[in-house]
Amino acid sequence: MKKFSLMICLVSVLLFGMSGCGHSEQERHRLSKQEKARLDSIDRASLKIGVMPTLDCLPVYLAYEDSIFLKQGVTVHLYRYNAQMDCDTAIARGRVEGTVTDLVRAAHIEKKGVPLFYPVSTNLYWQLISNRKARVSELKQLSDKMIAITRHSATDYLADLAIDSAKPKYEVYRVQINDLNIRLSMLLNNEMDAMLLPEPYATRARMAQNVVLMDSRDKNINLGAIAFRTKLKSERRRKEQIDRFLTAYDIAVDSINKNGVRKYATLLKKYYDLDAHTIKSLPQLKYSHAMEPLQRDLQLARKRAENK
Repeated sequence: MKKFSLMICLVSVLLFGMSGCGHSEQERHRLSKQEKARLDSIDRASLKIGVMPTLDCLPVYLAYEDSIFLKQGVTVHLYRYNAQMDCDTAIARGRVEGTVTDLVRAAHIEKKGVPLFYPVSTNLYWQLISNRKARVSELKQLSDKMIAITRHSATDYLADLAIDSAKPKYEVYRVQINDLNIRLSMLLNNEMDAMLLPEPYATRARMAQNVVLMDSRDKNINLGAIAFRTKLKSERRRKEQIDRFLTAYDIAVDSINKNGVRKYATLLKKYYDLDAHTIKSLPQLKYSHAMEPLQRDLQLARKRAENK
């Protein structure tokens, strides 16, 4: 009898424990859903910006890391991508309010029915760099070679400029490689003849003794920009967030211009995965306060989109 009673007690304790565990698991799940809902709500209310591991984004990263955005009264969430097309998809589908881009890509997005405006013209530029083993030291030698680009972008346009100016004897093949890390690794691993690269990828390519064939800065065009969805102008809260974003952006620009890019080694390691040697080799860059792109650059990009 005692054994039977003891067994009943043990079973009761076990069932109670299992019930408690089940209740605890449900409670944790409920709290997890509540926490997820809370975080989703914060994210929806924030100003979401698509960014890339390119040096034109450095003021945005600095303003985020040094809480300059928060000090100006705006919560900014950064959505990080390695390919410009992913940034563009994010803004086209409304996942972000703004994104770093180039004007040719942006014009292509607008052509698809997503109106944008451009309060920031960035210092983004590209270098056309050939593989040192491809025996290409000038543009006309690109004949029968492969160039890595992104379609409907500034890199596609710049590749056309290079090829049209040199008139190689045979066709030059454009290969779409969107991810910048993959693009650079294909150059370093001798899998691609040439490619258009922004900073800091261009620096890493030069450090490996690859040859610079063309620099977009010599073409008197500036195609880098930060774009926002035009409809946000009519939303008072979003418009205020963007105004505060731009104020913080200018503060970050002043800091970088005063201290130099290399001063921000911690950011360069975190967001760009750069080692000390690469950081030391980066060019001295100057950033401008938030201002709209020149009309000639906007018109060039829109004409390009219309013809493609």
